[in-house]
Amino acid sequence: MSQDAVHPETEVETAGSPEEDVMVEVRNLKTYYGGDKPGPFGGRPVRAVDGVTFDIKRGETLGLVGESGCGKTTLGRTLIQLEEATDGTIRFDGTDITTLKGYELKQWRRNAQMVFQDPDSSLNNRMTVGEIIREPLDVHEWGTPRERRQHVRDLLDTVGLQREHYYRYPHQFSGGQRQRVGIARTLALEPEFIVLDEPVSALDVSVQAEVINLLEELQDEFGLTYLFIAHDLSVVRHICDRVAVMYLGNIMELGPTEELFSDAANPYTLSLLSAIPEPDPTAEKDRITLHGTPPNPRYPPDGCPFSTRCPVRIRPPEYEDLDDEVWQGIGTLEEILRERQRADRSIRDRLRGMLGMETRYSTIDEIYEEVFGDIHVPSRIEPTLDDVAEHVRANNEGKALDAMKAEFGGACEQQKPEYYTVSASGRRSLCHRHDPEYRTPEETLDDRHQ
Repeated sequence: MSQDAVHPETEVETAGSPEEDVMVEVRNLKTYYGGDKPGPFGGRPVRAVDGVTFDIKRGETLGLVGESGCGKTTLGRTLIQLEEATDGTIRFDGTDITTLKGYELKQWRRNAQMVFQDPDSSLNNRMTVGEIIREPLDVHEWGTPRERRQHVRDLLDTVGLQREHYYRYPHQFSGGQRQRVGIARTLALEPEFIVLDEPVSALDVSVQAEVINLLEELQDEFGLTYLFIAHDLSVVRHICDRVAVMYLGNIMELGPTEELFSDAANPYTLSLLSAIPEPDPTAEKDRITLHGTPPNPRYPPDGCPFSTRCPVRIRPPEYEDLDDEVWQGIGTLEEILRERQRADRSIRDRLRGMLGMETRYSTIDEIYEEVFGDIHVPSRIEPTLDDVAEHVRANNEGKALDAMKAEFGGACEQQKPEYYTVSASGRRSLCHRHDPEYRTPEETLDDRHQ
């Protein structure tokens, strides 16, 4: 891991330098769902996007990667105001589009469009291809009806379809052709910025290459700026100038593509890259296996968003020498308790638990047997585990988690990390491990992931 320049930053990325033409400036953007209404959908909000900051330069392709449910699509939809931002600003050429309403928002939307993931469901099968592509022109009253029809035929030619396809229906085309129709519709109003929401994930590999090449050609021809959302890291590496890695609504690392792929700094980025399949099935590869599942975005961790699964989570000094299997078991137990805390228990289950009768939930003894059954548990942690068990028996997982956090919690669980500049190019990473207090010269994230 490069350590050319490691120092904390208050934001993921600051405004571009004078020679950089920044089109999109996102600052502390949040998109929450629920939490402001009474009833079953109120209470704690779902933090789909939880305070992200970055820039997109004019003419570049910024990749956005991460696991399913991390907030990638919500972020993309918020950037073009298909979703309403809860907080923060989104500036396009200096205008905060989160403040636009009515006619102003409609006019601005001509300049920002989206290509959707599924070419089947994103096209109306009751409309002809010509009507689908012409619809944005009709809504915005672009030109005369004759000019619109001609413009649509020109767009069909631009995306590699035939002008005669104007009167055909979507079901008459292959998946790749339908996605070309979606791209043509996106280009109809001649936008400058396009959100590509996994535009090739539903296509065959051979067709993916054709669509990717088309997107690159269109970018060069029309000077387009892309936010490219994807799961496939090989596609991202091919098409993107920079990459933002997202987890639980947060950007964990952001920097130039090749640098990020060859010298990742964040533990989450390292785990994603380790999952890329090798062309040679016999080649040896150090795979970083993440245990557990991403936390519920209604209940994100108090500290680092990745702390519940991080393979290099910082331990309290008194537990630095604790066996790795025991430490992993503690993490598994915390995950189980968090899930139980969030579970909706019926009145019947609660009453049966109070009466000592069997419920659909495992007892704490069964959980301990499953987690620690084959592991030697040191006597020094047994008092804490006994306290945790008592809280669970009293149906108070919250207090059980507090007891575990007080005893086993380190900086990762207790403090939100800062962004650190980790290379001369300005690449930034959200991780406590970049702090000199938790990093030694001979110790890097790469050799601690086992």
